[in-house]
Amino acid sequence: MRLVGRYLAREISLGVLFVLFGFLGLFAFFDLVGELDDLGRGGYRIQHAIAYVLLTLPSHVYELMPIAALIGAIYALAQFASHSEFTAMRAAGMGRKIALRGVLVAGVLFALLTAFFGEVVAPPAERLAQSIRLTATGSRVSAQFRSGMWIKDTVRNSAGEAEYLRFVNVGEILPDASLERMQIFEFDASFALRSVIRAGHAVYDGKSGWQLSDIEETRFIAGRSADALPTLESKVIREPSRLWPSEIGPDIVRVAMVEPERMSLIGLVQYTQHLYENRQNAQRYEIALWKKIIYPLAVLVMMTLALPFGYLQVRAGSIGYKVFSGIMLGVVFHFMNGLFSHLGLLNTWPAWVSVSIPSLVAFALALSMLGWVGRMR
Repeated sequence: MRLVGRYLAREISLGVLFVLFGFLGLFAFFDLVGELDDLGRGGYRIQHAIAYVLLTLPSHVYELMPIAALIGAIYALAQFASHSEFTAMRAAGMGRKIALRGVLVAGVLFALLTAFFGEVVAPPAERLAQSIRLTATGSRVSAQFRSGMWIKDTVRNSAGEAEYLRFVNVGEILPDASLERMQIFEFDASFALRSVIRAGHAVYDGKSGWQLSDIEETRFIAGRSADALPTLESKVIREPSRLWPSEIGPDIVRVAMVEPERMSLIGLVQYTQHLYENRQNAQRYEIALWKKIIYPLAVLVMMTLALPFGYLQVRAGSIGYKVFSGIMLGVVFHFMNGLFSHLGLLNTWPAWVSVSIPSLVAFALALSMLGWVGRMR
């Protein structure tokens, strides 16, 4: 039975890889066609478009793996059924548990591969792809609002208490994560405006902060007049450059360049923590974070869902019918993932609930189908 299990896992793995490479080729072709409209814009050439498409393939591997696992496993199992191999294995004593174990061996390998691509390969490749495209086209990134990107930063003392608040406005983000048209609004603990700093350009200086250039700072100083009435004075300071210490680093700024779903798990944890510390809405990034945790497990669910198709004989449906059914199930699962993520965002459901529902529904369907084919014997 161990030999049968290894054979089952090997053939299913080959089927999944075959489907995955087919999907990647199809997506690469459509992505390249989509990039043709931008050829000639700035310095954007065909070699940049090809590099961009190739660097986005790891993200497609991560996104397509559960669907490829479902369709590839169904294809391999349908081949077994059409050649009566599955019937022979069952006659030799292979029960549903042994078959499920062989399927899940391949599933675990592809789940680990999914996690590896989603965490290690795809995020840096996606950032590099965006950087190449933006640099070649001479584009800039302006995010979230018409006025640019807004970031809230809380400065705390040694005791961890909020000392003052800073609201940072970035007009444009360059491909190297340097900033242009930067404005910093500083408020004290009672929300009184302390100063406004405007900088034409900002470059991250290691871990110490941002090196600002072309600076104009307006400071607001509270005082008292001769008759003890409160006054507010302003003072304008101009400097060619200055080091601005901040915990806001390039990783937080690059959020504008990469979709949350394509960020790394560590990056999502750090940025979600930053939003929590500044009392901002982190729902979208929480959902993306839980997707990173649960999505590789969806590969195992899809493999389990594929197993009942091996028990259906050719007379119950051809290989094409089974593969088509697998494609439809994969499409439904993909749309359910997107649907419940948006429903969770709109209704403020717990992130793990909105992300888990599609996989739980697919797993319940797989168990019911396994029970049904077991009663058919």
